[in-house]
Amino acid sequence: MSVAGESGRAEQMRAQARDMEQAAERATDPQERQRLKAKARQLKEQSEHPRGTGKQDIDPTL
Repeated sequence: MSVAGESGRAEQMRAQARDMEQAAERATDPQERQRLKAKARQLKEQSEHPRGTGKQDIDPTL
């Protein structure tokens, strides 16, 4: 995927995370609030660490 595509995807994930955080604030059920907050946190982390930059992509023989 291109840099622009990755950037757009990351922004989309951050927007989803913000939406989930707002929904968590409105949730009256404590378990639902925790679930939404956890999902928002996961989306934020994924948006900050795009695919393809993990250790598995590094050739240890180089």
